[in-house]
Amino acid sequence: MPRTNGRRFDQVRPVTMSRGVSAHAEGSCLIACGSTRVLCTASVEERVPNWMRDQNRGWVTGEYGMLPRATHERTSREASQGKQGGRTLEIQRLIGRSLRSVVDLEQLGKRTIWVDCDVLQADGGTRTAAITGGFVALMDACSWLKEKGRIKSLPVTEFLAAISCGLVDGAPMLDLDYHEDSSCGADMNFVMNAAGRFVEVQGTAEGHPFSREEFDSLARLAEAGIGQLIALQRKVLLQPLPTLAP
Repeated sequence: MPRTNGRRFDQVRPVTMSRGVSAHAEGSCLIACGSTRVLCTASVEERVPNWMRDQNRGWVTGEYGMLPRATHERTSREASQGKQGGRTLEIQRLIGRSLRSVVDLEQLGKRTIWVDCDVLQADGGTRTAAITGGFVALMDACSWLKEKGRIKSLPVTEFLAAISCGLVDGAPMLDLDYHEDSSCGADMNFVMNAAGRFVEVQGTAEGHPFSREEFDSLARLAEAGIGQLIALQRKVLLQPLPTLAP
C-alpha cells in the first residue's frame, strides 16, 4: 500500500522538536511528527505525593489530554464530563512509567516533576510523540534544577524515545499516521532507551494474530526509528534555549 507523501516502509515522518516554547514552565517542548503536534511542559514541584513522604526520593509523573479540535470532529473536554476516560488514564500512566525508567529518583531529591502532554493536533502516534517530546521537556527541567543549585548533577540516566509500528496489509511499517493506524492488522508502540533496551512494548492484533517473525520485524523497525529520534533529541538539546518574556 502506498504511504502518505511516498514514505518508505521504514521511514519516520518529518519530526521537529522546539524547546522553550513556554515562558513559565521549567522545561517545554513542542514536538511535531508529521501532522501530529503535542505540547509537552515539565513543571517542578518542591514536594512529593503523600505516599512518598517518608522516602528519600523524588517522583516523575505524566498527564495527557487532547484539545477539543485535535481530531477531525470536536470532542468535549474530559473536565466537562467530570472524569478522565480509560484511554487517557492508560496513556498518562505509560508516559509516567516511561520517563521514570530513565531518572534516578534518589538523585532528583524530594520533589516532583510533572510532565503535561497536550495534543494540539492528532494524526496518529500521539502517545509516542508525548513520550519523545516529554523527555526533552524533562531534560530541560532537570537542567534548570542544576542551574539553580537544587541538584548537583542531572538525574537522567539515559535518553528515551518512543515510536509506533504496525502491519498494514500484512507489511511492516514504521511510524503510522492515523489512516495507517486505523486500517492496520497489528498495532504496536515501542518505548526504548539509548542503550537499545525496551522500556515498554504495547501490541495488539487488530485483524489476525501476528507471528514471532512479524513481531521481530516490527521491533527492528522501532529500534532504528527510535535511534533517529534520540539522535534528534541530542541535537536539539545541544542548542541554546530561546529567551521568552514571562
